[in-house]
Amino acid sequence: MLTKKKHNLKLSTIYTNKKAYYNYFIEETFQSGLVLQGWEIKSIREGKINISESYISNHLHEMYLFNSIIQPLNTTSNHFPCDPIRKRKLLLHRNEINYLSIQKNKIGYTLITLSLFWKKSWCKLNFGLAKGKNKIDKREEDKKNTWKREKLNILKKTKIIY
Repeated sequence: MLTKKKHNLKLSTIYTNKKAYYNYFIEETFQSGLVLQGWEIKSIREGKINISESYISNHLHEMYLFNSIIQPLNTTSNHFPCDPIRKRKLLLHRNEINYLSIQKNKIGYTLITLSLFWKKSWCKLNFGLAKGKNKIDKREEDKKNTWKREKLNILKKTKIIY
């Protein structure tokens, strides 16, 4: 009797937006699929993508990813135009779209991209509902992080590690 081969469900990250956690307070995270063309998938597999300045907005009762850059490969066909900065539709349920559009309309909130990853053979986007930080908030967070590092160094020197 043949046994069924188990798939590896390991998630592999393509790109993470490191600026997001520095510039914003992330309150909720969401996961969605993307509607992509064939040349975009090939470019993503090569790692030619930038989502650091991208954001998500509501347009005609659907959510779209704006300002993400996917560079076309040299081997891409010239029969149809490759627009690297086109808006890309997010695959979400209707209740998620309604909830996100209401939350986004609150003052100070925005939807920003956090990471792009593979889930099995599908390209997924991880994004979050975020509120912007002030300079004071960023300074306080830097102070906390430096104190944590110094505290670990002190504990290592005295060899009292938890």
